[in-house]
Amino acid sequence: QVRLVESGGGLVQAGDSLRLSCAVSGRTSLSTVSGWFRQAPGKEREFVAAIDWSNGGTHYADSLEGRFTISRDNAKNTLYLQMNSLKPEDTAAYYCAAGTVISSIRDQYDYWGQGTQVTVSA
Repeated sequence: QVRLVESGGGLVQAGDSLRLSCAVSGRTSLSTVSGWFRQAPGKEREFVAAIDWSNGGTHYADSLEGRFTISRDNAKNTLYLQMNSLKPEDTAAYYCAAGTVISSIRDQYDYWGQGTQVTVSA
């Protein structure tokens, strides 16, 4: 099993930056890829970004690339999401996910964290 614990969410104002973290533990060999998804109230969970732990290769949602940056610290088994120029429409619960294929498809990920709430006020 792989355990994922997100942190770093909170209430910010439009234009602010925020960095989310996701601590990965357990059988990390089952988690060669990690990603971030988000879910706003009443909406489907949507892909944000993903990264390959071994080579650092990344994949972003087209609408978010440029404002959001995914990264990882292999020594700490921690995944990050740097979010800049935040907008009210970025308000959502942000989830960390783990799998073995870098993908924007939710079903490709086998393990999920509990999520951290990000609220952006206008």
